[in-house]
Amino acid sequence: MKSKTDNVSLRKGKVSFVNGPVIKAVNMRNFAMHEVVRVGEKKLMGEILNMTGDTATIQIYEDTDGLKLDEEVIGTGEPLSIEVGPGLIGSFFDGIGRPLDTLLETEGMYITPGTTVNMLDREKIWNITSVAKIGDLVTAGTVLATVQETENLVHKIMAPIGTQGEITWIIPSGEHKAGEDVAKVKDAFGREISIPIIRRWPVRTPRPYRERLLPNEPFVTGQRVIDGLFPIAKGGTACIPGGFGTGKTVTQHQLAKWGDAQVVVYIGCGERGNEMTDVLEQFPVLEDPRTGRPIMERTILIANTSNMPVAAREASIYTGITIAEYFRDMGYDVAIMADSTSRWAEALRELSGRLEEIPAEEGFPAYLPSRLAEFYERAGRVITLGGENGSVTVIGAVSPPGGDFTEPVTRHTKRFVRCFWGLDKSLANARHYPAISWLDSYSEYAEELNDWFCTNINPRWGELRDAVRNILAEDNRVQQIIKLVGEDVLPDDQRLVAFTAFIIKNGYLQQNSFTQDSYSPPEKGFEILNIIMNFHTEAMKLIRRGIPISLIRDDESVAAITHLRELAQDDKESFEALRKRIAIHLNRVASERTKKIGAE
Repeated sequence: MKSKTDNVSLRKGKVSFVNGPVIKAVNMRNFAMHEVVRVGEKKLMGEILNMTGDTATIQIYEDTDGLKLDEEVIGTGEPLSIEVGPGLIGSFFDGIGRPLDTLLETEGMYITPGTTVNMLDREKIWNITSVAKIGDLVTAGTVLATVQETENLVHKIMAPIGTQGEITWIIPSGEHKAGEDVAKVKDAFGREISIPIIRRWPVRTPRPYRERLLPNEPFVTGQRVIDGLFPIAKGGTACIPGGFGTGKTVTQHQLAKWGDAQVVVYIGCGERGNEMTDVLEQFPVLEDPRTGRPIMERTILIANTSNMPVAAREASIYTGITIAEYFRDMGYDVAIMADSTSRWAEALRELSGRLEEIPAEEGFPAYLPSRLAEFYERAGRVITLGGENGSVTVIGAVSPPGGDFTEPVTRHTKRFVRCFWGLDKSLANARHYPAISWLDSYSEYAEELNDWFCTNINPRWGELRDAVRNILAEDNRVQQIIKLVGEDVLPDDQRLVAFTAFIIKNGYLQQNSFTQDSYSPPEKGFEILNIIMNFHTEAMKLIRRGIPISLIRDDESVAAITHLRELAQDDKESFEALRKRIAIHLNRVASERTKKIGAE
């Protein structure tokens, strides 16, 4: 790529065509593909999409109102990149990495087109602790210094990609500005290279790692329907498709709040502004259940709402996942929430139409599947260049029009993710949340995670999960019969299946995000399932002995099962007490039935 010191006269183009966020410019022979440019008098930020001879097609990340033909196009000499370094945690940015709080201070409520601002504050003072020493040999990923960015997160300043040599100078421990250098390294050719604290990385280029690991550790979410039936692994991929009002955003908020991640990157990609406002208001006051600190101390927000430029929406998910990879390289488990990839795909469709490309199904570009694959394959659990274990877990919401899961974005997303948490409109209408369908959803990680759950939760985890799924599947068939002829004509064993499924749905799968049941650890979920399935097993034995189901289910102890989710996890006495009460009830029913038969 051409450097910034190229002959200026060879690096100036002229606008020749304007179509919304897409423009064409001539005299662009000396520019490079995907180079970021500044366009017109306002210095609008854009990126070169393709080049034909002397003409380049450019997508503009800002509003092009007022842009005229023959205005100047100037190259920057680098691809679309973001800054990485101390100060990312707790911040919120727009789709191209501009800090929104800084823009509010400098620009007010409305951003002036062409505004340029550093992503990270170079004047901010950080207490830096040097780790490396003069004379140490370093390679990419070597930790040079650390910053206690929040109470529970240590920011590691590492040697950048391509670094190899001997440290000739290291920053002394103490307070320093973020804009300083952290070290100087002499390479094999004797050149001394300065390493800054804040660095840049192109967002469309995945950060390298040493080795990819198997996804055999769960990403614990605290949501019973996910952890118990459709678990996701650290470094895994999942999608949450659902129609309007089914709870996609709230489900992702729950995963961001309670998920087993040390860092969370939340991307509002084309979402309504009030939803992002809700996140900004909630996260600073919510308490992390693991640390007792505000959740914002491990969260980074990227807001590219539906009224922001459409081209920046397309870039926002790359900005988010690049930040996620940066923290992964420090050895952290990172979760990235993209809400929603459908609106990102709509941005691709709009840009593709303005580029006059031949449309594929439903107007989406033919390269939609490959773009989805590029995004989701950047997830993974890896050994980093520095020898740490880190992961990026990607969870994307999908908004199919009318809840149609056969539309292109949902269908192609299913090809590249291994967890599918389909939201059901009928469950949402019945106020059953999270409205994750136990019939349409699946997880391909369950077998790989079985050993972990059996070792750390209970040896019967896999057995219970299979039993519950079988009952829910059988209940689906029973419900079809009930709709036709009613429940009273069913044999008692099928009525028990329907009753047990009712308990599972209301006492286990349902979870209120606004109560203390908002977070439910896997241990608690297993105890609930264990009590439900023990009841089902013992009740089925009684039914096979001829005891009517009405005698079995009509007891306060059985009704109390659906309220177990309201108990605290460490309230083991209440769990055990209910287990005993149910056993006493069933023994009493069996005993009374035996006496009655004997009397007859």
